[in-house]
Amino acid sequence: MSKLTMDPKTVLQLFNNKDADFLIPAYQRPYAWEENECQILWDDLFEFAFPQNNCDAFDSEKEEYFLGAIVTFKGTTNQLEVIDGQQRLTTLMLLLRAFYEKYGNMKDDKAVKTSRLIEQCLWKTDEFGDPDKDTLKIGSQVATDDDKEQFLTILKTGKADEKDTSNYAANYRFFQNKISAFLNDYPDWFSFFPIRIMKNCILLQIEADSQNMALRIFSTLNDRGKPLSDADIFKAELYKYYNSKGQTSTFTERWKALETMCGKIFSSAAGSPMDELFSRYMYYERAKQNIKSSTTESLRNFYEKDSYSLLKNDQTFENLIDLANFWNDVQNQSVDRFSDRILQRLFVLHYAPNSMWTYFVSVYYMTNRNKDGLLDDEAFYQFLNKTTAFIWCFALTHSGVHAFRVPLYPEMVNIVNGAPVTFQDFRFNAQQLKAAFENYSFTNNRPITKSMLTWWAFQDQSQELIALETKLEIEHIFAKNRYELDNVNMDPQNIELLGNKSLLEKRINIRASDYRFSDKKKYYFGFINSRKKKKEGTKIQELVSLANTYTDFVENDILQRNQLIIKSFIDYAGANGLLDGN
Repeated sequence: MSKLTMDPKTVLQLFNNKDADFLIPAYQRPYAWEENECQILWDDLFEFAFPQNNCDAFDSEKEEYFLGAIVTFKGTTNQLEVIDGQQRLTTLMLLLRAFYEKYGNMKDDKAVKTSRLIEQCLWKTDEFGDPDKDTLKIGSQVATDDDKEQFLTILKTGKADEKDTSNYAANYRFFQNKISAFLNDYPDWFSFFPIRIMKNCILLQIEADSQNMALRIFSTLNDRGKPLSDADIFKAELYKYYNSKGQTSTFTERWKALETMCGKIFSSAAGSPMDELFSRYMYYERAKQNIKSSTTESLRNFYEKDSYSLLKNDQTFENLIDLANFWNDVQNQSVDRFSDRILQRLFVLHYAPNSMWTYFVSVYYMTNRNKDGLLDDEAFYQFLNKTTAFIWCFALTHSGVHAFRVPLYPEMVNIVNGAPVTFQDFRFNAQQLKAAFENYSFTNNRPITKSMLTWWAFQDQSQELIALETKLEIEHIFAKNRYELDNVNMDPQNIELLGNKSLLEKRINIRASDYRFSDKKKYYFGFINSRKKKKEGTKIQELVSLANTYTDFVENDILQRNQLIIKSFIDYAGANGLLDGN
């Protein structure tokens, strides 16, 4: 069972303890506090130390001010790695150093005693309490913080050059100015301020016995800050690995570029965009280990095996970069990497009813790429078609996203072993598939509805590629409210059939949604408005064709189109070898 200690301590008790040896670990984010946060801290501390602007109103025996929690755990070097409280801890160190710098020129008894206490907070001391000013009580290894050395230099020297623009330097200079103004305005109170900060301001030190426990506590306590992601932990391990090879700066530069790229192409409901990249790569490594189990362990548990041995392999980081570049080209619809027909298949998969296809395609890419990171166009085209047909069929006939793991995981293993993707154990019966179509309620809130309509739109050979950022909605060709407003004699359930639905750009759907078909046609085609401004028509080619062919779109047209969609999809599944008897 994990152990946990919680101990409220004054700033002085926390910092001057002989065991106080804090480390901002490599996976933490750079120091982010700016002048606004420092101003708030200063004002709060001043109001606490001098209630109603009265130095004598403070009761040193009773008054306490809670500064928050510090969550730590003892790392392999026995230093207290800071999981939560990094910003407060760093800022308090800068504030105390600024006070110490001002006291350095004062010789009165109170100033000397106060300086002595601050020394014990900032530096390691010997058995007589004398400070070793080369050995700080805090260190920083933050991999992506180029300014961390400025922080340590400020603490050692008490100097922050005006040309230094880091948050550390700016905040230190801010505190220096505040302290100088305070000394000028309240000279008789000066000695009380740092003493009251150190002796009456409280921090709750929460020390966990493991990194995982500390991270869990942080996630529970922190409802404002951004929690550390799994990728932050992986970054630290990679950083240590490349640091041991003397390649720290190169790694840091490449990691930042990778992080920026992932931030643009991945969105993740939990964790971070970099977590998504590590997830997609995990399935490749998982398949290489011949893991077919539908039970998936957590991302961190997978990578931390054997002391993160997978991350201590040069090829892993190169592979992560390569995989990110592949998905970047997918997102940007790169014509240099992909043919138009491949981009169309990828566009359809972008509207898949779940995200499992991204892991499946990642495994395929990592296995089949050539030395230039390219795939055979014909083989990839066939793979994407089979993947689309299977995922759509499976979503229609099975409930639950997790159910996809059962058929996809073994096929991932087949991919890395060079075996063809067949879904041999998960074929579909044509009649049952047709029945599933006819009995399924394709409401707009079900992901499979938009999935099917996207697939159908791109079955039209004349359909051009659409930019992924285009906002597409579901259009009722026969408008839903026309049934009631026009008192139409038709089965209302037919309004929700696929035969009455299509993709349509949001900008057009907003304007055309409630019109009769005869009035919608101009929106499908595009038109010149009363201000002589051209309004572009839809890029959904089937809607343009319908507008060219039909004068009206009625119930019989809905039913015929619905049967055509169903038949075409069943034929598509058969062409991709997914039906019984294929």
